[in-house]
Amino acid sequence: MLSIRELDCEVAGRALFDSLELELASGTSLAITGPSGSGKSTLLSCVMGLVRPAGGTVHVAGTDITRLRGAALARHRSARIGMVFQFGELLPELSPLDNVALAALLAGTDRHTAYARARELLSELGVPTAASSEDLSGGERQRTAVARALVNAPALLLADEPTGALDAATREKVSDILFAMPARYRCGLLVVTHDPAVAERADRVLALADGVLVPAGRDAAAGR
Repeated sequence: MLSIRELDCEVAGRALFDSLELELASGTSLAITGPSGSGKSTLLSCVMGLVRPAGGTVHVAGTDITRLRGAALARHRSARIGMVFQFGELLPELSPLDNVALAALLAGTDRHTAYARARELLSELGVPTAASSEDLSGGERQRTAVARALVNAPALLLADEPTGALDAATREKVSDILFAMPARYRCGLLVVTHDPAVAERADRVLALADGVLVPAGRDAAAGR
């Protein structure tokens, strides 16, 4: 679902990635750790096509997004990539249902199908009916964000510190849901996190250091 080759990227004159390599298959999960400023969020932005690297390729579901521009990039991102942000980034004036359905409508799905799919996902993830997303708890908002990321059946699911704003109990519940997604939906899951407990739930754990990805956590201990 994701293949990165020889990725180079500079921000403000500082090299963040030096021929970085990464592979992620469908049905599997990968966590990336690293100190603040190491480039973890920038890497996700490169995968989404929001940051243009200086060199290398980023293939998402078989397409090199570094070669796409404008509407073609937006279409591929909408159809193939789902994103879960740290604070959910929901539209507070909309209900959970409308927040999720809107992502499908923007991707060109007809209204009936968009709302049916949104209801199905919200029900599956245990999100209650509410007039506004502001009426939800932190965990419910994150589950709504996961539903929104899944509504277009993406090949690749990205999550940037998805549990960083949650208490310990809610973090565990959201992590349970998130790491169940690859097997359930046959997507690839790439999670950026500072939390070692969250990272260790992934099939593989890598650390971003000095511009490259290296085994971390149990993978480092096992010499992988």
